[in-house]
Amino acid sequence: MANTDAELQRLTRNDIWAGFKQLTPISLFVVVFGLAFGLAATQTGLTDHTSLLMSALVFAGASQFASLELWGTHVPVVPLVVTVFAVNARHLLMGATLYPYLRHLPPAKRYAVMFVVSDANWAMPMQAFNLGKPGLGILFGGGLALWTFWVLGTWLGIYFGSAIQDPVSLGLDMVMGCFLLAMVVGGKKDLRMLFIWIIAGCASMLAYWYLPANSHVVVGALAGGLLGALWMEKSK
Repeated sequence: MANTDAELQRLTRNDIWAGFKQLTPISLFVVVFGLAFGLAATQTGLTDHTSLLMSALVFAGASQFASLELWGTHVPVVPLVVTVFAVNARHLLMGATLYPYLRHLPPAKRYAVMFVVSDANWAMPMQAFNLGKPGLGILFGGGLALWTFWVLGTWLGIYFGSAIQDPVSLGLDMVMGCFLLAMVVGGKKDLRMLFIWIIAGCASMLAYWYLPANSHVVVGALAGGLLGALWMEKSK
């Protein structure tokens, strides 16, 4: 029997702690990427405090790395803003999919939850919601785990990052991709979802080949999201 809306929207301290523990294993790998960012930020010339503050307030690895490419004596503000927006535009769609489960929360709590939303802790609660199970604890608690280990990794990178010259050579860059693929495989399976993923994947690949860098993230998400909005799931 499916849970009621109230149960799906439940967010207690126990739920948050359970979500934190559930995503701690994957969060340990985030330390490595945070370490790589801390090292790269130091080599780019950012101060220790600026690097830590960026990780704590931005909490978006891809856009933080992209911003380092534009960092210099004179920071190009407009290109920097456009680049960060392009890389993170998928969060607009994430917010739209989560809104039905967050709208009952007071604004302060709602934005606190959204602050720590990333790919991993968005995928797992959406899978839970599709199965009629509560997911806000995973969303918020898991996000807090990812944020904590990302900031920790940045700190380690600033002071000890030189010990790992090339994190990608360890194959750890594949962990998050494999995790998200597992979420897709374990999610809801029907003809509608199959077509949505195919269209999103094809659109993303075409954008990767023919459009500017990082645009494939936005194009794929928009293509899949638009098809999902037009091809509504039949109510039971």
